Amino acid sequence: MKRTIALLFILFTVSAFAADHPNIIVIYTDDQGYGDAGNLNPDSKFATPALDRLAAEGMTFTDAHCSDTVCTPSRYGLLTGRYAWRTRLKSGVFGAETPCLIEGERTTLASLTRGHGYDTAMVGKWHLGMEFPGDRNNRDWTRPVTDMPLDKGFEYFYGIPASLNYGILAWFEGRHAAVPPTLYTSKKPNRIAIKDYRIMPPYESGRTDLKLPNDTGNVSGPLEIAPDFVDSECLTRFTDKTIEWLAEKRNPDKPFFVYLPYTSPHKPVIPIESFLGKSEAGAYGDFMMETDWHIGRILDWLDENDLAENTMVVFSSDNGPENTWPERLKKFNHDSNGIYREGKRSIYEGGHRVPFYVRWPAKVQPGTTYEGPVCQTDLLATLAEILDCELDDNSGEDSVSFLDVLLTGKAKKTRLPMIHHGVAGRFAVREGDWKLVMETGKKSEVRELYDLGKDPSETRSILKEHPEVEANLIGQLNEIVRSGRTTPGKAAGNDTGWWNKLVWMDEW
Repeated sequence: MKRTIALLFILFTVSAFAADHPNIIVIYTDDQGYGDAGNLNPDSKFATPALDRLAAEGMTFTDAHCSDTVCTPSRYGLLTGRYAWRTRLKSGVFGAETPCLIEGERTTLASLTRGHGYDTAMVGKWHLGMEFPGDRNNRDWTRPVTDMPLDKGFEYFYGIPASLNYGILAWFEGRHAAVPPTLYTSKKPNRIAIKDYRIMPPYESGRTDLKLPNDTGNVSGPLEIAPDFVDSECLTRFTDKTIEWLAEKRNPDKPFFVYLPYTSPHKPVIPIESFLGKSEAGAYGDFMMETDWHIGRILDWLDENDLAENTMVVFSSDNGPENTWPERLKKFNHDSNGIYREGKRSIYEGGHRVPFYVRWPAKVQPGTTYEGPVCQTDLLATLAEILDCELDDNSGEDSVSFLDVLLTGKAKKTRLPMIHHGVAGRFAVREGDWKLVMETGKKSEVRELYDLGKDPSETRSILKEHPEVEANLIGQLNEIVRSGRTTPGKAAGNDTGWWNKLVWMDEW
């Protein structure tokens, strides 16, 4: 009898743990604009049935934002719950080979979930810095790659170091590539897409003009590449490896956390043959349709294995659409940024307002919409609340949980002010419907104020009419920047002192 009661208690405990600890999959696209999702753009020139399914079966966030407007800093914000401009990276992006931007033992989505009993995996594009054996003139690929996903909370990694145009391209699994990048290449013309390139054979050997990367990992000259690497295989390989890990490599008795950052629709725009001509928006639309199809493969696998109910699928993009969007609008009448101003790299809404969906059938009401502001930095605090743990003062400094929104459709509190950041270091601060865009010292830039509730397309600055709003927002911006955090807690500071883009602030 006692043994039976003990077994029932264990089964109940395991069941309760599973119910409160959902499986988690974060799917992250690359340069996908707000208007590149069917349910967010009724005039879209291509179908996205998997994204539409996430919307129908979960919650759509219509005012969601990446934490920056280009790859590296947005990925840092997503994984750490902290703005990347607090680090040494004040503008631009990293190349492939540089110390990882996620420093030391900083809490990440992976380390948080792993510390609560999860199996953790990352499959796809990293773009946060790695350290490779030797240098470009003297590699030893028998030695391991370091300062990479396996050092930031992930137990399994399969993917590529950065965007395809930065090189060191091979199919890395763990700390090694089965076929190492021992050849060289440069960009080749991509004749099916607008202002684009390919990374494809033939490749070269014996190059001697190999300059070393600068401190952000950027290099000029040939790209290091593996003989078996072809750009158009990325989406298929990443999806296949994700499903393989889910089916064969994870511990089935533990919940799982998967981070799946795709390389699309970032250049090169390279849909596989079966998707060519499927859209009404050229190769870009075809590529988005292929991307959506791969997302559907993940959803189908969850269904087939009875895991959908308690799996939280989070989908978003790292920034707005690449600057080919105006030509796509002109040629195909497809607006990748929707109604929003500009795109990737820009401080305006088109640069950082992105598609964002959460499907979690066990907890989230299907077909719901939330219109309040959220940021990708908020995911860390949300997962911490799901796991019933508190973040310390040096974790998730800019992360505000939206679990109440997921569970009830409403926010218990107004979100704390959100900071936006452009590729060249320009800041904006958002509170409620108010958005104040700051200057960086360039003569072409002026301070601007928008009421996004009335003017979501940012067509007319109303700064002069609302000096009190300007003063309030500047005060909040200054405090958030100077203290090193948005959330309550001890001042955390930034990784550097004052920097020259903060022209409106006194040095500290």
